[in-house]
Amino acid sequence: MQQSAVPELAHTHTRPIHWLATATAVAGVVALSSVLQPNSATAAQTAGPEAEKAHAATAPPDPSGVDFPLECGPVKAIVVKKATGDLDGDGTPETVAVVHCDSPMGTPPDGVYVLNRATETAAPRIVATLVNPKDGITVSDIAVRDGAVVADLLGYSTQDVPRCCPDVKKSAKWQWKNGAFVRSTPAGARSV
Repeated sequence: MQQSAVPELAHTHTRPIHWLATATAVAGVVALSSVLQPNSATAAQTAGPEAEKAHAATAPPDPSGVDFPLECGPVKAIVVKKATGDLDGDGTPETVAVVHCDSPMGTPPDGVYVLNRATETAAPRIVATLVNPKDGITVSDIAVRDGAVVADLLGYSTQDVPRCCPDVKKSAKWQWKNGAFVRSTPAGARSV
């Protein structure tokens, strides 16, 4: 083994005082950094009363308190799906609600209703019925895309098909034109 030409340095051996000095320095840096942190960043400015009022006016109608025109007997009507968007181009969103009776058995038919609100404080109201529950249709999917309501509808080919098992699937699209919702079949839609 070859001896080093450089004499041993005293500070190359750690002693407890070195560890104490290092720990004190680290604790000081941590404490100082927590005191001197910058304010948290925000992506947007804080909204004033006007902005909050404008946001409330554009909130879509909530279907939870609406009295839907369903005859459910002893059970209540429930909203099972909803979609929101500006359907008539006025800059305020509407809500499309899929509603049926909360039946303990079977597949209750759905009603599809468009809800609107005249002012931010007004209660939501039904402005259109897109699917009447009396038609015996179930809605498997619904969305608002490009100002139109698109839905996948399940139905029955005959009265002999059990009401639990729809055997017909159709796609439908409703668009606001000349003061009414006009139904069409979206491009690429297929029947089962």
